[in-house]
Amino acid sequence: MKLQVVVLNFRTAPMTLEAVASAHRAIARIPSARIDVVDNDSGDDSLEVLRRGVLDAGYDPERVRVLASPVNGGFGAGNNVAIRDAMASADPPDFVYILNSDAFPEDDAIDVLLAFLEAHPEAGLAGSAIHGTDGVPHETAFRFPSVWSEIESGLALGVVSKLLAQKKVPIVPMPSETRRVDWLAGASVMIRKKVLEDIGLFDETFFLYFEETDLCRRAHLAGWPTYYVVESKVAHVGSASTGMKKWKRIPGYWLDSRAHYFRKNHGEAYLAATNVAFALTNATFRLRRRLQGKPDPHPPRFYRDFVKYSFTNKP
Repeated sequence: MKLQVVVLNFRTAPMTLEAVASAHRAIARIPSARIDVVDNDSGDDSLEVLRRGVLDAGYDPERVRVLASPVNGGFGAGNNVAIRDAMASADPPDFVYILNSDAFPEDDAIDVLLAFLEAHPEAGLAGSAIHGTDGVPHETAFRFPSVWSEIESGLALGVVSKLLAQKKVPIVPMPSETRRVDWLAGASVMIRKKVLEDIGLFDETFFLYFEETDLCRRAHLAGWPTYYVVESKVAHVGSASTGMKKWKRIPGYWLDSRAHYFRKNHGEAYLAATNVAFALTNATFRLRRRLQGKPDPHPPRFYRDFVKYSFTNKP
């Protein structure tokens, strides 16, 4: 198989079917390609809706499959269900393409990523330029997090952000041409099979967030760089399954994922340093915000929850 497309669903079946339709159009010129739709144990009627929707659309059953994860282990684990199945088959894919259930590739978007990886055998992963359904570009190309990025984001002070511009996690402005980056958001990213053979699949300790950061870092350390490919265009709703934009409190799984990323990749002492750095700088930011009468961009009780977790490992 040339290409496996994986679309993970969690309680957004109608939108997932729209993403599948977009992906199906985008693989029209790739004969040996398959779309695997995984329902991540939604606990509602999603699996039935997906199966019925795929059947009603008249897709070739060899071209589009619906799989069911027995448990909701998170983003990485859900994608791993389909990837692991394909990699163990008699015809494993040369490339795996991860597409969010709320992302809609342009007709040539997948072709462009595939052509890029085929033309650049040194590249391990390639991701699309993501924009909202309103056409506004999304920040989806990043640098690896560090203690310096925690200071910059915690303080959120213009002069400091300028000094630490090359340490900020988001690459701002977004690249206007194809280039190497540290990591990409997982909404639309293609991975070479050899990368997964060398480093393994998604780390399932991450329930949600930081799993693609970790995957790209492992690939980077193994000599497989990641590229942001501006010619590949994908529209993205964003946070359709996670509800991030409407968080009332910072969820425990975000705190768990952040801690696991720093602990796994840099050690316990480095995690502690990032915790202290962010707590101190963000306290300064919060005081400045109150004096200036500016709104807090974080969810309610964010700072309190962060500090409590940093010292107790409990959200």
